[in-house]
Order: sequence, then C-alpha cells, then structure tokens
Amino acid sequence: MVVAKAEFRRAFSAFDCDADGKISVAELRLCMNAALGEDMSAEEAEALVSSADTDGDGLLDEEEFMTLVQLEMDEEERCRGLREAFRMYEMEGEGRITPVSLKRMLSKLGSHQDIEECQAMICRFDLNGDGVISFEEFKIMMDA
Repeated sequence: MVVAKAEFRRAFSAFDCDADGKISVAELRLCMNAALGEDMSAEEAEALVSSADTDGDGLLDEEEFMTLVQLEMDEEERCRGLREAFRMYEMEGEGRITPVSLKRMLSKLGSHQDIEECQAMICRFDLNGDGVISFEEFKIMMDA
C-alpha cells in the first residue's frame, strides 16, 4: 500500500499542472486525454470530480484524488470479475447470454432448467428486448 500511495502521489502531481495542490476539471480532462488518448467531456470530468469532492470546492485535493483512484480501481476489479462470470454463461465469443447458453451453464452447475424457463430468466433483465443478455444487462442483473 505504501508503494501505491507513492504512485498515487506521483499521479496527483502529474495531474496538478499548476502545482496548486488541487486538480481542477480542466486539469483532469487534460491529463485523462494525455493518459488515455481519448477526450473526456467537461460533463464527465465534472461528474468525476464531484463524486470525490468532499469539501465541495469543485477541485480534488490529494486525499480526494486518492479516494477517486481507489474507487475507480475497485470498480475496474469488480468489472473484471463480472466479465469472467459473464464469459462462463455466454456463447463462445458472441458477447451475449442466450437461453441455450444459460441452460448449458446451469446444467453444468447442477440446475436443470428447460429452455422456456431460461427464456423467462433472460426476459427479466433483457432491457432492449432482443432475447439475450448483453454484458451491460448482466451488470445490472448482478446489481439487482
């Protein structure tokens, strides 16, 4: 954890372009663009800052930044675990859970459902009505 804190501090210093001890929305956008190569909208950056801005000044101090980074890392780890679980249920490489793939996996787990029961299970979380579960729908299902 000491190594992680040192890395967080280095990252904070890199993001704090004007060295005022705070990261503004503009600094966050600039650094995210440089680090990830994709443009973060002002709205996304503002939402990210406000999610960790405990003192309400519209800026991130070092502690708030570390909290934000830790939350993002925790969410990334959670998504990684959900992706692994999703892959167990999906048809090979198709990126969706079908009634057939659900039936197959449930059978492997010792729960024998007929195809109609599997369709009914999918229907509860099939938000776009396409008859299958996407990863986004799977995440919502796992949070329910």
